[in-house]
Amino acid sequence: MVLNKDTAKKTAELLLQINAIKLEPENPFTWASGWKSPIYCDNRIMLSYPKIRNYVGEEMAKQVETLYGKPDVIAGVATGAIGIGILVAEAMGLPFIYVRPEPKSHGRQNQIEGYLEPGQNVVVIEDLISTGKSSLNAVRALKAKQAKVKGMVAIFTYGFATATDNFSNEDVELHTLSDYDHLIEQASETNYIKESHLQTLLQWKTNPQQWK
Repeated sequence: MVLNKDTAKKTAELLLQINAIKLEPENPFTWASGWKSPIYCDNRIMLSYPKIRNYVGEEMAKQVETLYGKPDVIAGVATGAIGIGILVAEAMGLPFIYVRPEPKSHGRQNQIEGYLEPGQNVVVIEDLISTGKSSLNAVRALKAKQAKVKGMVAIFTYGFATATDNFSNEDVELHTLSDYDHLIEQASETNYIKESHLQTLLQWKTNPQQWK
């Protein structure tokens, strides 16, 4: 769920500006899943732009505080959300940890890196939500260590129905700075995309597995 329409459109504008998000319906991308897509999102590019990363970090920190007050710990999902998670934790003056996709195969075999006490309130930071599976894997790892996961705040979501179902099934609250609908609205208003491509971009979201 997006909390603020103006923030959603501003975030989309900035991500398009630095090509962290690309829209190319005539030359679609192939995701790791094999899906064909007119959009590609790599929010890590944002970390190379100080003003933009600070804007995103501060807006996410505001969202966390508005929604959950001050949790005990901010957790980033590795690897994409480590950088932005640290910015959020720094803005809020809170401890930071991050969660690997799986435990390390050597050393202490940690899946969670950093100091976490059982019973602490944690808000999870993510950069991008597609199906939500990897994000929810991190939530399960935190809960296994007896953390109280208050919710998740992400930069961007495609807004797939399967992601909504996955978060609902795990009883995890998700909020994002921006989403696909606000992105397309912003791209259309600023002539970033051709009017002839608008319907194609809107259709893709309804059935991305079968697109093209």
